[in-house]
Amino acid sequence: KNSIKAVEKELVPCSLQGKEKATLKRSQIFQIPGCKDLETKVIVVLGKAGMGKSILVQKICQDWSNGEFSQFEFVFWFDCKQISLPEKRYSLKYLLLEFFVKPQEGSKEIFEYILQNPAKVLLIFDGFEGLHDHENFPRCSASQPEKDLCSIKELLSGLVQKKILNGCTLLVTARPKDKVFQYVSKVDKTIEIEGFSPQQRELYITKYFQGLPYCDNALKLIKECEYLFSHCYSPAMCRCVCFLCETVLEIGDKSLPSTLTTVFLKFVQQKIIPMQTDATAMQNQESLAMLARIAWYLGEKHQSAMKSDLLPSKEVKEFALKYGFFLPFAFPRHSDSGEEEFGSTFSDFIIQNFLGALHLMLAEEIKDKSLTKYLSFPSKKKKPYNWLDLVPRFLAGLLFLQDDPYFCSLSNKDVKQSTKKQKTLLKYIRRLQINELCPERLLELLHCIYETQSNYLLQHVALRLKPDLCFLGVVLTPPDVHVLHSILKRSRKEFSLDLRNSSIDVQGLKDLVGLRNVASFRASLSDTVRLWKSLEQTKDYELLRASTEKFVLDPFKAKTMKDVNDLSDLVEMQEKMISCVQDVSGCSSYEIPAIKNLRKLEFALGPVCGLQGFLKLVEILAAFPSLQHLDLDALSENGIGDEGAKSLSEVFPTLTSLETLNLSQNKITDVGAEKIATALPSLSSLKTLSLYNNSICDFGAENLAKVLPVMASLRVLDVQYNKITGVGAQQLTDSLRKCPHIKNLVMWNPTIPYGVLEHLQQLDSRISV
Repeated sequence: KNSIKAVEKELVPCSLQGKEKATLKRSQIFQIPGCKDLETKVIVVLGKAGMGKSILVQKICQDWSNGEFSQFEFVFWFDCKQISLPEKRYSLKYLLLEFFVKPQEGSKEIFEYILQNPAKVLLIFDGFEGLHDHENFPRCSASQPEKDLCSIKELLSGLVQKKILNGCTLLVTARPKDKVFQYVSKVDKTIEIEGFSPQQRELYITKYFQGLPYCDNALKLIKECEYLFSHCYSPAMCRCVCFLCETVLEIGDKSLPSTLTTVFLKFVQQKIIPMQTDATAMQNQESLAMLARIAWYLGEKHQSAMKSDLLPSKEVKEFALKYGFFLPFAFPRHSDSGEEEFGSTFSDFIIQNFLGALHLMLAEEIKDKSLTKYLSFPSKKKKPYNWLDLVPRFLAGLLFLQDDPYFCSLSNKDVKQSTKKQKTLLKYIRRLQINELCPERLLELLHCIYETQSNYLLQHVALRLKPDLCFLGVVLTPPDVHVLHSILKRSRKEFSLDLRNSSIDVQGLKDLVGLRNVASFRASLSDTVRLWKSLEQTKDYELLRASTEKFVLDPFKAKTMKDVNDLSDLVEMQEKMISCVQDVSGCSSYEIPAIKNLRKLEFALGPVCGLQGFLKLVEILAAFPSLQHLDLDALSENGIGDEGAKSLSEVFPTLTSLETLNLSQNKITDVGAEKIATALPSLSSLKTLSLYNNSICDFGAENLAKVLPVMASLRVLDVQYNKITGVGAQQLTDSLRKCPHIKNLVMWNPTIPYGVLEHLQQLDSRISV
């Protein structure tokens, strides 16, 4: 469990700039520095449905076939939703050389070579979500796992546990919310596919319509519908929007649907209607209703594929294949029966979500009162009811489209029943404690409400949002930002936003910060500086000034070298801001409020980068005139040592507001203590100084004792857990008599005899241990 938690902590989304720095070429995917060649290497590729994980692994296979990735002599690629379907038991040999590819001759020799050379084998398991459902992932218990028959889950488990083919490379693709790290606790590399940037979206759309007479109109039409354009960050969604836009332009329409629900309603309708006759209309409605039922019940099992012979009728099968809802695939022939088995899978995960929601609308057995359990925002702890996580959005949208002619053409539903369901949703949301929802559930609610396009509900939610909205560590996709923006601007409240580690892009940050009723915001420093630089380049000085006024930095904790570099960039930005303000208003000085008002700064880089990072931090400390609390005490121990102490002491005269200085656990000796003591009188506001758990001896204590009487503001000094003996303790005590302003001297040291310390305590009650 601890190893799983450790892996999950490492996967906190980083800022936009950090992610760009980590952008990988395909040729770098298998480069794992410091990894032992003899051990199995596990690489996990994360990405939401439709982000292109399958395209990536197909491209890797293509690259390999063209001579790249020469370290691998064998590459095996498995689609998890297909290999988990037959529920058969496999040996490793059968999985590789029967199921995947059957050599014409020499199977035994090839398999022996694979076992002897595992480092030359790459195994790709695409779509990990297709392998697990509500059951626990079983452990491989086979005594001879390469030869014994196991379930596909046990085989994968054996590969991860290094019981099978130890030394091979495993590439697993999964969705971010899947519990892949619960089953694969040892991961050597994690890669996340982020989707298209705004520029890449435009490029994709332009390429899609290239050569068509309405190419320019298509891009303009999609960009005008900002919500749909935000969804185009997903390659699969971008393709779907382009298809719909193509259809709209061909029939002469001049606008696109405004919500995801209406997009897919029209998408489905455009697939079916052009080929439909009066005679087939009723049959198509029945087939669609049955297909929607299948989508829902497969979703409950965490599946998107099924054996073709389990489809309810030939008509449904033909309907699903004819209109592209299903894609067929074949299982390999089994040598014992010789019969070929066929399967069908939904062509798109989003289509399955839409059809699942359609089932909830059409199914007579689902009563209006039970509808709310299918929504995924009731509480923080309650899990979403179904694996199809877009169903609540589509369901909310469909409930408000009951009179839509497109919807009516796809179903022979009872309008009264749907009206009841709509009223149930309204009543449920009115009772919901919106200001108590966790960030993820709140975003889900906002998406659902947005899909309804109900002015009443949109206003209802906007009025009930709490003024402090924290999305710390919650990934905000472009569609998330769009719905949040559209609802925030409806409210008359002033909001404070925390967008740190949310992976928000520059455009999204610009949109939210630009709202008049967003009074303040916190965001990752690199994202903020990036925004300001883009505003400076476009000469949008008004928004630049407004966003600097709203930005909040206090308190700031530097945990990585990147944090220190970002803070340095922020200070540099202030110089640029002065020239910008000078151009606009003629003022010759300007201080960014976040820099001016920073009061608490924590530093926790640890021993590896501690000194290097601290020396860089010291260079900019003078830029923070209101700094009151500088904390260098970290659990991992920064270890700035005497060099860091000397460097810090040199800038003491600039830290005129500093009240608390914590230098605990930093390997400071008498040399550093002397430098600090000499410069201490220049800290005119210092109230608390902690040198806890360093390596200060009597000489350091003597130097501190000399300056205590002139430290008029000092109230607390902590020198416990150093190497001070009775001699140094006596000197500090003697000095304390001249310091009526000091309230507490914490002085327990293992090197001070207990009797001596007890005696000193009796002399001065301000000494504590």
